Amino acid sequence: MRAIYVVQHAQSIHHVEKLVGGNYDTSLTPLGIQQAKKIGEYLADVIGPEKVEIISSDLRRAAETANIIASYFNQGVTLDPGFREFGYGRAEGKPREWLEKHLVPRPADGNRLDHRVCEGSETRREIAYRVQGALERVLEKEVKNTVIVSHGFALTFIIMAWLKVPIENMDYCNFKADPGGITLLVEDDLFCNRGVQYVNRTEHLS
Repeated sequence: MRAIYVVQHAQSIHHVEKLVGGNYDTSLTPLGIQQAKKIGEYLADVIGPEKVEIISSDLRRAAETANIIASYFNQGVTLDPGFREFGYGRAEGKPREWLEKHLVPRPADGNRLDHRVCEGSETRREIAYRVQGALERVLEKEVKNTVIVSHGFALTFIIMAWLKVPIENMDYCNFKADPGGITLLVEDDLFCNRGVQYVNRTEHLS
């Protein structure tokens, strides 16, 4: 069985300062560092001595989480900007209240894929293509165990890309992700069917 553990990066400074994340680049908090250690301990226990590849968004909060996880496997991390968070454009690094005031809500119907929630933001279509490409690069390597450290909203598109959902059908999907949460994607050896074993597991953080 092929297993991909998708990790939402641990608590970051922008979380506690209540700032819009996106590509705004902040480091982990002291709690985030402790969370990353717990993630590393959990994954090392689950995966064991088997070979594992660790890939991360190149944003600091994700890369720092990935490097701590990698220390439990005594190996390095490959950075891939394709796994970055949804780009919030002009809103990045600003207080969340600013985004709430300037947000252009997505329509309930119509073209949601190409909608921009604020000036300079990505669209759902853009993040979907970006994440899909990053996941394809992961799948080119025949490794049974992979850890991907990414971001909250990006997780939705990783799951959809894994399930081979056409991008044209990614206009409504959304999966909840908490700092330090783990999602497990699996593919069986016999039929190569792909599944989602669990989403946003956080018990390891307690």
